Amino acid sequence: MVPRVPAQIGGGLALLSFIIWALTGAGSPWFLWTWLAVWLALALVVAWRWSRLAPPGPRRSVETLGAFAVVLSINAIFNWAIGGAGYFWPIWVILGFGIAFSVYLVYLRNRGADLRSRGERELTERVETLTETRRGALDVQAAELRRIERDLHDGAQARLVALSMQLGRAEEGLADRPEIAALVRQARVEATAANAELRDLARGIAPPVLTDRGLAAAVEALGSRAPVPVTVDAQIGRRPAPVIESAAYFVVAESLTNVAKHAPNSRAGVTIRLDRDELDVVVADDGPGGADAAAGSGLDGLRRRVAALDGDLSISSPRGEGTRIEVKLPCGS
Repeated sequence: MVPRVPAQIGGGLALLSFIIWALTGAGSPWFLWTWLAVWLALALVVAWRWSRLAPPGPRRSVETLGAFAVVLSINAIFNWAIGGAGYFWPIWVILGFGIAFSVYLVYLRNRGADLRSRGERELTERVETLTETRRGALDVQAAELRRIERDLHDGAQARLVALSMQLGRAEEGLADRPEIAALVRQARVEATAANAELRDLARGIAPPVLTDRGLAAAVEALGSRAPVPVTVDAQIGRRPAPVIESAAYFVVAESLTNVAKHAPNSRAGVTIRLDRDELDVVVADDGPGGADAAAGSGLDGLRRRVAALDGDLSISSPRGEGTRIEVKLPCGS
């Protein structure tokens, strides 16, 4: 730890001072001051070398100061012994180093606690900022999707309906020209099919009833169109955020689709409750159960959609006892 050359030089000076003191008739042990200077220099060298070897951080400063204190304490004890022993005055040196070291450790502990507290606050604020930013982005996305749905409904769909009607009238006017009438009929069929596909696409984005009348009305409309009997119990009150409404609607829509597909002879029930901080959606049926979220039934997609909103989706589907899907979506006021 101590470099060889400085140690040899220090030892030589200490020995030389002792020899001079002895040759000059002894007397007061002034050579001890030379030894103190040598030990102090060696302590500084040891502390410097230790600081380079220790890893960065508070531990480095603690170990460096500790090494410095140990070297000086040893020097004080040695000087006490050479000076004729007597009253053990090095105890005050050791005690002073101990007090200073304890105060420094308390300072480091409090400083570390402050840094951790500040880091936790900054992390919490960052998480809150990111959460608000993501919610804002999701709300903007939901609003944009609804605008696209409205544009499709009022624009392209309306034009396709008008085109189908015009083609129908043209077909009626071509009764005496069957070949052309057949072409017009085929065009009308294609226009009607395109309109149906566009309508399904628009509903997949956001159904008009959800935008205009809210989640309860949209879910009741889903239940009335479902191929299985569905009872709806929706107690919502205020409307949640658009992105929450959309997520809840598609959870119900996908769940009822799965019921019709996998349990066509069953009955289903939809329950929706909204409190101050959470929207709770439950879709249950009395079918055969055994639903598997990993089997491509759309449940995995629902789970990802809900997770994107910091929500939770749970599935209970024991065989022979039906399936229950419960979704909790945060929607604090």
